[in-house]
Parts: sequence; structure tokens; C-alpha cells
Amino acid sequence: MAENRRGLGRGLSALLGEAEEIRHAVDPAEGVREIPIELIRRNPHQPRTEFEEADIVELAESIREKGVLQPILVRPLPESAGEFQIVAGERRWRAAQKAGLMAMPALVRPLGDDEAFEIAVIENIQRADLNPVEEARAYASLVERLKVGQDEVARRVGKSRSHVANTMRLTALPDVVQVHLMVGRLTAGHARALLTSDDAEALAEQVIARGLSVRETEALARAKSAAPRKASGPRKAKDADTAALEVDLEEALGMNVDIADRGGVGEVKIKYASLEQLDELCRRLTRA
Repeated sequence: MAENRRGLGRGLSALLGEAEEIRHAVDPAEGVREIPIELIRRNPHQPRTEFEEADIVELAESIREKGVLQPILVRPLPESAGEFQIVAGERRWRAAQKAGLMAMPALVRPLGDDEAFEIAVIENIQRADLNPVEEARAYASLVERLKVGQDEVARRVGKSRSHVANTMRLTALPDVVQVHLMVGRLTAGHARALLTSDDAEALAEQVIARGLSVRETEALARAKSAAPRKASGPRKAKDADTAALEVDLEEALGMNVDIADRGGVGEVKIKYASLEQLDELCRRLTRA
């Protein structure tokens, strides 16, 4: 088991690099072989949901000229004898169909559901194939499926814990804003700035219409959040040190932090977007 885990850490390229070693494996369930296209099924739990048609067409042209240069990774479908499910390489599979191939090379590995999903997430993240929303949902699925915390997910995918935590926060955005993020109208930086807003949808529309930068979006979100409080009296702007400390804490915790300092006395508010984040916060506060 430990050996398998190290293999996952090396990524899909390492798995495919083992193809020559197991091509003539004794176990007929493993190895690289030419598999008929019609026997290969896509994975309904594939973390990547968006495929650019132009990219598929371009890859199909390359496949027509040079063939499939790297096998896809599949696993046998236990409920359908003789059929296989894609673990990694759906884009190549789609392009191979468009190129008119009847069969394509595939590395067959007998993998369980959780291991297959983990490999698919790692492979897509290492190739930077996921948009921010897909990446956020993939991390959340790993947490839920594997029953691990953000620290362990970060270790397995080779990212920092703060990156995983900050990316997972994007799942708290309204669906409309997530769609903007998926299609590229907003960046992950814009989206994180919108997390502090009570009306992220309206704010997102303004950001897109005005073509605001991430910094301008952050300033707009702060202004919108402060506006309702004007009736209760003037609000003193935070000094640079307090604002910088808020940013540092948010990066460390992956949650929204608000510091209200009044001459050395005040309060710190931490906003969590899920029970998993609350558990993580409690674990960090009680660890010492």
C-alpha cells in the first residue's frame, strides 16, 4: 500500500513510465494494450467537466498524423466484463474518436474507486487542466471521499495547505459566480475577493462589465461591505498593519478574517464556509 501511495505522489507520468515494465505482465488485467474505442467508458466522477472543442480538434489532427503518443490510463469495469473506465486521459480519448481511430493504447491498472479518483485529481492538477471551480470541487471531493483534512489533501496533490484551503472556499460562491469563474470571465483572485460580499452575484456583474482588476475588485468589495454601516456613524479606516495582518491570517487559515482594533482592544472575526473548515479551525486552535 505504501508503494502505491508513493506512485500516486509521482503523478500519472510515473505510472505511464512503468508501461514498458508491465507490458507483458503475467496478470492479464494489467499492462498496455490496444483497446477498441467502443469498450472504453468515460468516468462519471471525472473532476474535469469542461473540454474546449478547439483543443479536441487540434489534438485529433495531431493523432491523425502521429497517432496516440501516450497511453491513457484505464481500469477494468467490474460490472461490465471486457469494458474499461478512463482514470486519466479523457481528452485523448475524445480526440481519438474525432480522429476516427477504432482502438487506442491504454495502460490497464486494477484500481479501486477512491484510488482512481485520487489519481484523476492529481493528474489534472499537475497538468493544470482544471479550472478553479473544478479544482475546488475536486479537493472537496477528496476530503469527503477519503475522510482526510486539508493538510493531507495538500500533501497528496503537491500543493500548499493554504492553496487548497483558499481554493476550496470558492465552492461557497453562488452558482452564477462559479459559472463566470469556470468560463474564464473571472479569475480565482476576483472570486476570492467576492467571497466577502453579501451580494457576490451583483458585484461579479460589475467586475465583468467594468473589466476590474483583482485589486480593484477587492476595494469594491470592501466599500460595499462598509456601506450599510454608515448610518451608525463614521467608520475609521483600518491602518496598513491591521489590513496586512488580516491578509496574513486569511492566507494561513484559508478563511475570511476581520480585525476590529480600538486602541489595542478589539475583536477578531473568522468566517468559515463549511463545517470542515470549522473543524480545521478548531483543530488548529487546540493543537497547542
